Amino acid sequence: MMKWEENVRKVVPYTPGEQPKKSHMIKLNTNENPYPPAPAVAEVVKNFNTDMLRMYPDPAIGDLVQEIADFYKVSRDEVFVGVGSDDVLAMIFLTFFNGKKPILFPDITYSFYDVWADMLRIPYETVPLDDAFCIRPQDYARENGGVIFPNPNAPTGELLPVEVVESIIKANPDVIVVVDEAYIDFGGESALPLIHKYDNLIVVQTFSKSRSLAGSRIGYAFANKTLIKYLSDVKYSFNSYTMDRITIEVGTQAMRDRAYFEQTTAKIIATREWTKKELAKLGFVFGDSKSNFIFATHPDIDTVKLFEDLKSADIYVRHFNKPERIRPYLRISIGTDAQMQEMIEFLKKYLEK
Repeated sequence: MMKWEENVRKVVPYTPGEQPKKSHMIKLNTNENPYPPAPAVAEVVKNFNTDMLRMYPDPAIGDLVQEIADFYKVSRDEVFVGVGSDDVLAMIFLTFFNGKKPILFPDITYSFYDVWADMLRIPYETVPLDDAFCIRPQDYARENGGVIFPNPNAPTGELLPVEVVESIIKANPDVIVVVDEAYIDFGGESALPLIHKYDNLIVVQTFSKSRSLAGSRIGYAFANKTLIKYLSDVKYSFNSYTMDRITIEVGTQAMRDRAYFEQTTAKIIATREWTKKELAKLGFVFGDSKSNFIFATHPDIDTVKLFEDLKSADIYVRHFNKPERIRPYLRISIGTDAQMQEMIEFLKKYLEK
């Protein structure tokens, strides 16, 4: 090893879902929305004045922050916007998880959490889910340096009722509690109203899933204005101009179209429930997902082989090799009705062999 390598920050990076470059495929592996963004988004891109790109964007992202605040009926100083919820969460880790006690998050959860903790040298402990892949709130009622968990959880899709989320917040008054709500729009109740009751709560959401803008990278957080100021101070110390002008305008228009947002999320929920029934008929086992994916296994087949066979048929789902107890499971994103019907037909023939 070269001497300079002693000063390199070495981490095991997050592994994103596969992004195959094929024109004809069914892509159900990265929880993307199968429907296009709101119609006004296309108009923004089509008519954008490119001369504006020679100037820096608004570092405060004021127009988008205001639109989010208006939509959710909060104050603009209770909103923080970043380049995808990953950026928002990374800023939260950097800003608030700066103590000597370990932060807590589930052992089966969004796999970026331990990457950020390792990279930033934050001590952490993973808390086992129960046998049904659910968070046990009592396991978080102990000394720690902070708490973070998704609701619904990823990749399991299990949802905690908001009163259970509140019990975790209430049990941790002296640390920051982060509720990562990337999938909350697909059937859950948000913890957002609790930011006015608990001054240590941060709620994080994203445009990537329910607003069909994974390719634009917009995430946001809600908290009291003191926490938002701390986050903004770190952001401005790291990179003031994090979001480009096109993305700001795209996000603003997407947030304004409430009707389209509600229509597309309703379609995905309906397709998810239909897919659950069809998978159950075929013998698949899964929890009651309230996200835009289903985390399923089958007692009679090798699901790792099924994963590869689906891919050979240009049907992409997600498989996780670790931890060991989720190895038999596949995470299946919800696509259009036609895509899910085609996948079900493939599975019917597969199980007949």
